[in-house]
Amino acid sequence: MQIATIMILSAVITSTILATMSNNWLLAWLSLELNTLMILPIISKTKHPRAIEAATKYFITQATASCLLLLAGTANAWLTGTWDITQMSSKYTSTIMLLALTMKMGTVPTHFWLPEVLQGSTLLTALLISTWQKIAPMSLLFIMSNNTQPGITLIMGALSVIFGGWGGMNQTQLRKMMAYSSIANMGWTIIILTLEPKISMINILIYITVTTPTFLLMTLTSTKTLQNMTTMWSTSPMATTTTALLLLSMAGLPPLTGFLPKLIIINELVAQNLAPMAIMILMSSLLSLTFYLRTAYLTTILTPPGSATSTTKWRQKMNSKTMVPVPTATAATPNMPALIP
Repeated sequence: MQIATIMILSAVITSTILATMSNNWLLAWLSLELNTLMILPIISKTKHPRAIEAATKYFITQATASCLLLLAGTANAWLTGTWDITQMSSKYTSTIMLLALTMKMGTVPTHFWLPEVLQGSTLLTALLISTWQKIAPMSLLFIMSNNTQPGITLIMGALSVIFGGWGGMNQTQLRKMMAYSSIANMGWTIIILTLEPKISMINILIYITVTTPTFLLMTLTSTKTLQNMTTMWSTSPMATTTTALLLLSMAGLPPLTGFLPKLIIINELVAQNLAPMAIMILMSSLLSLTFYLRTAYLTTILTPPGSATSTTKWRQKMNSKTMVPVPTATAATPNMPALIP
């Protein structure tokens, strides 16, 4: 079993690296297909109907996205005579390719699969889907950003921020809440993609840096719902405090790290004479701020009522294996003002 796990994880890593290094659409498509096939056994490893359902939904969505990607690549090769990723001269093929890659990432209007898949997966698998699985499609979007239609990316990004905020408002399951958080953060990434691609890469990098320790701390304290958040303090006070800071960082509150990319994106939108769009996504981000603050409040301030029949969470054994990467949280809590242009 250990050998199989190592082989699968190695294939996931190798396929992502191949996709980021691809210079033609055929190699990129093959790499993304290998990545999809290797992640399926990781999702369905848990012997539970929800895990099988999540794996099925993930497979159908990713297969549809791969078909669209192959269609756009083939049509572009027919029109231009080359499979080169940088030669997406037709606006129709570039739009179809944008839709395919954003479907793999989980942004509006193809975001419907992400909350359900994350809810049916374990916390560590949800971490893998929310962070590592976005690297390959984001790299391909970065390469073809010069040929992408700015109006479409602005609309998709704004809708992702709005739907991500609204969707997370009424969630009590932390994995679904993190899924809608991912949709909103991908919206911030997509909205600036054609205007300044390097800023979008900074945003996705900081999102991964903040999300990774958040999921690891949830795994460490066996926290899956908002109700579990209220008893998290009895498991580990330090982990509870760090989780609250990470959630506030994801919300974009200064002086935490998550504030940095949002500030740069707003600055760039205003510089490009898109102040109405900047105001709209700023107002929409208040929706995300609401459920982040609610979760941080439940984690650190609210004391749950105790009773003789309540679950004694302090008796649970801590998962020491998860504590090794947790120091990455230190990079996700302070701000980095030196990077502001």
